[in-house]
Amino acid sequence: GKAAELYRQAVDQGRADAQNSLGVMYEEGRGVEQDTGKAAELYRQAAGQGHALARFNLGQMYEEGRGVEQDLGKAAELYRQAAEQGDADAQNNLGVMYDKGLGVAQDAGRAAELYR
Repeated sequence: GKAAELYRQAVDQGRADAQNSLGVMYEEGRGVEQDTGKAAELYRQAAGQGHALARFNLGQMYEEGRGVEQDLGKAAELYRQAAEQGDADAQNNLGVMYDKGLGVAQDAGRAAELYR
């Protein structure tokens, strides 16, 4: 669709917000054919530029093994980066990972800090 085309142009200019938005469209199949691999690649580009939401989105893909091979360690690292940027969802997800010892050493104290 038209929105996807405008996002593609912005992506070509290296705009992280557009990379993340187009990634969401590919992940959910909105205006474009669903393609989780393409979504993950767009999130990776935006995350590489320090985009917090893209780091969170890519973390979810790694946690669930969607569009990428599941890697809980990578998921935890991406959540940590986004959490340090103030992303509340990333803080929560990272808390769960510490709580359950997923991709990180189990640490109830660290989990409690992240849940605050």
